[in-house]
Order: sequence, then structure tokens, then C-alpha cells
Amino acid sequence: MDCLSAATMPWLAPAIERIRTAAARGRMPHSLLILGSAGLGAPQLAAWTAGFAVCEAPLERRPCGACAACRLLQSDTHPDLHVVRIEEDAKQIKVEQVRELIEALAQKSYRGGYKVGLIEGAEALNANGANAFLKTLEEPGADTLLIMTAARSHRLPATIASRCLRLAIPVPEPAVARDWLAAGSAGERGLDTALALAAGAPLLAQSLAREGLESLEKDMRESLRQLAAGSVDLTLLAEQWVRTDLPLRLRWLENWVTGRIFAGLDAGVSSQTAEPVRLPAALLKPKIRAMYALLDALAEFRRLAQTGMNQQLALEALLLRGRSIFS
Repeated sequence: MDCLSAATMPWLAPAIERIRTAAARGRMPHSLLILGSAGLGAPQLAAWTAGFAVCEAPLERRPCGACAACRLLQSDTHPDLHVVRIEEDAKQIKVEQVRELIEALAQKSYRGGYKVGLIEGAEALNANGANAFLKTLEEPGADTLLIMTAARSHRLPATIASRCLRLAIPVPEPAVARDWLAAGSAGERGLDTALALAAGAPLLAQSLAREGLESLEKDMRESLRQLAAGSVDLTLLAEQWVRTDLPLRLRWLENWVTGRIFAGLDAGVSSQTAEPVRLPAALLKPKIRAMYALLDALAEFRRLAQTGMNQQLALEALLLRGRSIFS
């Protein structure tokens, strides 16, 4: 577990300072809910917080990365850190996983310090798991820190979320994100495009910049050309998208549609992907209305993608609906 990299991300500084200040005042929270979209650093902030809790250095230097506790954490062998995440091929975090976490946290600390329970992607908790975890949130043991990470659009029960200190990670200002990316190994080329495609999330943009966007851009534009011409099998195309980087393809399509809207309104190009724009009735041309409807459909698709729906059938319907827009 990397407990140090969060400190290098300037947009996480307010959350880090909030935790430091609380600890210095003797008011370290017993439960945290870290909210952030993919690529904003929620896992890194959770790892930093876990490191802060178990580090054996003086408070002002935590996490130090050098003490025995930090080294154990970085090698994923710290006996007082217990992580729960959705299992491979599963759709939910199972109640059995939560019960194992509760049992582990009930034991005495192996190293005599904090015990940390981390639930990654807590929105995947099923109802039974959430209910089982509630009592632990209400009555945490001494020197126990509970951390949950979730998307901003989480579906956690209010009884769970209300018992945690919320740390919402904001999308950084574009200049801040770009400077951070440029200072790293991503280089300069394609950063603006990567940030736009990542909806401003620096870590996702970094990954995109490193992998290269040319192949995705080429493939998506060719797909839209074939859709407009009616020369592609919708079933085969939807199957390809579902199997290869579907979330990224949906973001690209949102950006593309939004760019068409702004171009149609002679308003330039925006990196925003789905923000509604209130237009005078006279400007609501059929094409513009259809584009906004497609953006709504894309947003709904992404919202329901985690519910177990048949993604391929839903994507076929979406592509069929948007075919006229792609011309």
C-alpha cells in the first residue's frame, strides 16, 4: 500500500491538513468516508490516512515511510490493517467479508497502535453487509479507524454515511492538474486532451497520457463513421465496446457529443462532458435536442452500469438511438 504519494498531490492537501489538524487536537475521527470520482486519488488518500494512523514516527512526520509500521504497510503485510474490496467476478461486497473485518477489528492490536479497517468501493456493500457494519460504526473499538472510499454518486444508506466524517475530493483547477501532470513522467504531449477525456481527474489523465490516446481516438471516430453510414453491425460493435475500455469510450463519446453541441451553438469547444446548458427556446433545434437527449442517455447508462444490467443490450439501444447524431 502506497501511503506516501497522496502528499504529492496538491488537490488532496486540504483533506490531509484536516486530518492532521484533528489528530493534533486529539480529535482523530473514528470513521472516514472518502468521496471522489475515479482518478482523483481516493485510494491514495485512504492509504495516506491508514499510514498516518499506524506510523510510529512523531505526529508531525507521519506517515514517515521509514519506520517498521510504514514498511509493513508498504509491503501489504501490516497485521493491523484489514482491507475489504469487491472480489473478482463479484458484483457486491459480501456480508461474509464484512463479518470477517468486524472480527479482525475486535482483536487486540498486534503492534499496540491503531487498527485500521478499509472498505474500498463501499457503494458495493449489499444491504446485509451495510447492516452488519453499522454496529461497528456506532461502537468502534479503542484506537480503531474505519475508512471507506466511494464514488460521489454512492448508494450507501444514510445510517452509514451519517456516522462518518466526509472528505469529498474536488476536481482540481485545470492549471493545477496540468502542472502536476507536466511535472511527472507524463510529459507535455496530449495533456489537455487527456484531462478533457478524464473529466479533469489527474490520475486518470496521467494513465491516458502514458498509454497514448491516438489508437482510442482513431477507433472511436471510425466507429462513429461506420454507425452514421450504417455499415457496422450494432451487436458486434456493442460487444467490442463492452469488452474493451467501456467507461473510457463512454467518456470519449460524452466529450464528442458535448463538443458537437458547443460547435452547433457557435460557442467554441468545452471539456465539460454532461453539464446542462439552458438555451432559449428558439435555439432548441431538433439536432441539439437529440444531442442533449443522448447525453442524458449516456449519463443514465453510466449510472445503471453498476446495477447488473445487460450492458451490451443497453449499449446497442443507445447506439441505435444516437445513430442519426453521428452523421
